[in-house]
Amino acid sequence: MHRSRLKVVLFDTPAEDAQAGVDFWSAALGGDTGKTVTSEDPYGRVGYVRNAVDAMVQRTDSEPRIHVDIETDDLEAEVSRLEKLGAERVEFVEQWWVMKAPSGHIFCVVPIQSNDFPNGANQWD
Repeated sequence: MHRSRLKVVLFDTPAEDAQAGVDFWSAALGGDTGKTVTSEDPYGRVGYVRNAVDAMVQRTDSEPRIHVDIETDDLEAEVSRLEKLGAERVEFVEQWWVMKAPSGHIFCVVPIQSNDFPNGANQWD
């Protein structure tokens, strides 16, 4: 038995557009509009917006896109569950799996990253 939940929506953004992304999405979603792109965390995330689900602007080398992170207390069990639903493993990065849904959408399965887990999480057998 394990648990998982939608943790964050990430706006993958080319570096040159990162500040514009932070400004827009912070204002659009009612988050901290004072964030500036001055330093990046180890994973390239540069802006945070808090709502019911966290939202971040993440500096990437990809085309602009949106992806989600699924937070779980058992990474392998959750990845296996999602594979049974038709998802594919793409790449293991440090502590999480980048995956591809049958629809072609990229998403990540990450270990617990928040202080309030398991609030709102689904429980799976």
